[in-house]
Amino acid sequence: MLIESTISLLLLLIQVPATAILLSRLVKGPTRHAPIQPQQPTPELLGTVSVVVPTLNEALRISPLLTGLSRQSYEVREVIVVDSRSQDGTPDLVKAAQQKDPRFRVLTDDPLPSGWVGRPWALHNGFLSTSEGSEWFLGMDADIQPHPGLVASLVQTALEEGYDLVSLSPQFILKYPGECWLQPALLMTLLYRFDSAGIDTTQPERVMANGQCFLCRRSVLAVVNGYSSAKGSFCDDVTLARYIAAQGFKVGFLDGSKVLQVRMYEGALETWKEWGRSLDLKDASPRAQIWGDLWLLSAVQGLPLLIVLAYLPMLPFSSLPISLVWGLNIFLVVIRFALLLAIAPSYNRQDAQGGWLFWLSPLADPLAVLRIYLSAFRKPKEWRGRKY
Repeated sequence: MLIESTISLLLLLIQVPATAILLSRLVKGPTRHAPIQPQQPTPELLGTVSVVVPTLNEALRISPLLTGLSRQSYEVREVIVVDSRSQDGTPDLVKAAQQKDPRFRVLTDDPLPSGWVGRPWALHNGFLSTSEGSEWFLGMDADIQPHPGLVASLVQTALEEGYDLVSLSPQFILKYPGECWLQPALLMTLLYRFDSAGIDTTQPERVMANGQCFLCRRSVLAVVNGYSSAKGSFCDDVTLARYIAAQGFKVGFLDGSKVLQVRMYEGALETWKEWGRSLDLKDASPRAQIWGDLWLLSAVQGLPLLIVLAYLPMLPFSSLPISLVWGLNIFLVVIRFALLLAIAPSYNRQDAQGGWLFWLSPLADPLAVLRIYLSAFRKPKEWRGRKY
């Protein structure tokens, strides 16, 4: 058992510090900001928000967003849909919405310049086209389904808490068995690496953000020249938020599960391919941080279940190091299943096929960590139908 004991000591050296870091983040949970609730606007919010939506062939999923935005009140001055020459009729859907609500308009962005990624380029163009009378810029993705009162609650929260930039985590809509199993494991890679939504992070390099619902003071975006600092980033939301935080502005990331939902990808394969390519956050992080996060994910998310199973045959003959490793990893597995209760409100599984697989998503953790490894050092060559 000498070899097994030596391996166990090495695992303890790898896992114990990572476990301590994880616990230091999880203990902040009770202090987190409660999920924001829908609110009615107050008169002083009249016309203070310009909404910008980047689109490229979003006809199959943009309708709930258009409907939801039309139900927002007078705090929304305008809704600018910046379309990158969609071929599926997306602009026609926006123009149809404009017939009922004159706040909507379509803007076609210029051809993509060298060095820019499509999404930040569209958002940058949208920002430049917003009314100077608006105090807030709100970037939203086409797959978001906003509830009435979303924009008012977001702006009022930003004012009350003194945020210059605040974004929201959504409630995810799941439909198919594979994604019910895989998607929560991928989401957990973020929760393990960063503070959860609702906890203010003081270190700019650890700031999280979600571009699906991204509110920023228009004056702050003017100071940082719009999306220029994130022009080449495939995770432009986090890149821009960290840049703004580094300039001394207050940035927040809150739980928005009560005010917006999102249907991101269709099935496990698309979830693996599309979402997995941006979860590594390599465009927003220095190389040392990427390596550190990979170590942490491997130690506390990817390995524990595998170690528990591998060590079972050795328990009757175990040494102290083997027993310690097995006990530590049982502890980590218990934490992982307990965290499912914490993230359950972030999922809508009412109409999902095989929704019960959500509770088995820890079994997908090794795959989720592998996905982060596969994308961490590989630049995407295609994104949303565009080749780079």
